[in-house]
Amino acid sequence: MKKIGFIGLGNMGMPMSENLVDAGYDVYGVDVNHEAETRFEKAGGQIGRSMDDLAKFCDAIITSLPSVEAYESVYLGEDGLIRNSHKDILLLDTSTVAPESNKKVAEVAKEQAIRFLQTPVSGGVVGAVNRTLTFMAGGPKEIFDEASALMHELGEDIFHIDERIESGTLTKLINNLFIGFYTAGVSEALTLAKKQNMDLDALFDVLSVSYGQSRIYERNYKTFIANDDYDPGFTLKLLRKDLNFVKETMTREDLHLPVTDVLLQVYEEAEEAGLGANDMAVLYEHVGKQDISFEAKKERIK
Repeated sequence: MKKIGFIGLGNMGMPMSENLVDAGYDVYGVDVNHEAETRFEKAGGQIGRSMDDLAKFCDAIITSLPSVEAYESVYLGEDGLIRNSHKDILLLDTSTVAPESNKKVAEVAKEQAIRFLQTPVSGGVVGAVNRTLTFMAGGPKEIFDEASALMHELGEDIFHIDERIESGTLTKLINNLFIGFYTAGVSEALTLAKKQNMDLDALFDVLSVSYGQSRIYERNYKTFIANDDYDPGFTLKLLRKDLNFVKETMTREDLHLPVTDVLLQVYEEAEEAGLGANDMAVLYEHVGKQDISFEAKKERIK
């Protein structure tokens, strides 16, 4: 595979596509944001080709898309990939969307004899830049084996979950459910510590060698909370989107997960408070404001 199309040059897609350029592939980028395309061209990528055009001559196309709507449009639309692809192409999607949408796209791809693999990734923007992403692939094993070399150009840990196209997405959603819990836990624990006038840096040194340690604690505190800077790596809005997919799966499977229900409400309130475009670590600020509001209510009662 030499000619690679990349659709979606956002926070994750841009460094992934740039890494493919650096690895020696001929990479053709497409994004609705023309500034992103210009930046990609400056990095050595090629632009100016339509999505359906890429489908006609690329050996493989990778997509990194922000929503179910974009995902289904890119794959199933009139000028989409499946309708316009040649029969030897390999399609890989790295987005996190609804498992039911994965099934929908895979069914149409199978009808058209187009090879398609769903490969959500974890590791954030840092992982995309450093080629340390984890790939969680769902779909036929023979397609996974063929795509492995390409995925290894972008990540370190490449997993084939099982033959179900949605299995990688389900794994990613469980991963992000953990992230949702950890982020909320860090936010509340540090709010408690701050209330007690504890040194948060010193606390981190202790807990980083204790059972309270986690990657999310290190990420959220060291990169964002300690610097009072919530320029996003992974936005709160995107995390909430993934948690909503978890909720849809719970409903479909008739599962009652009470803590998850409360967690979803917390993120919904934070997004409604205008924090959705910030990094998910900003939940700490939201929890702290809630504490101030609670104190004000107590004073009014007095």
